[in-house]
Amino acid sequence: MTATATTVEDARARIRTGGPKDDGPKILEHVLGWTLVVVLAMFVTQAGLL
Repeated sequence: MTATATTVEDARARIRTGGPKDDGPKILEHVLGWTLVVVLAMFVTQAGLL
């Protein structure tokens, strides 16, 4: 293997897409998601859009 091939493989290993991680606490994601939904609903109703 050449030095360039190793560098490319190292770069690919470090690339992150920003997607969700499988090892994180799922309950926290659910609570924050539903909190966002409720806050958005409050803003929509206060603004008279619904």
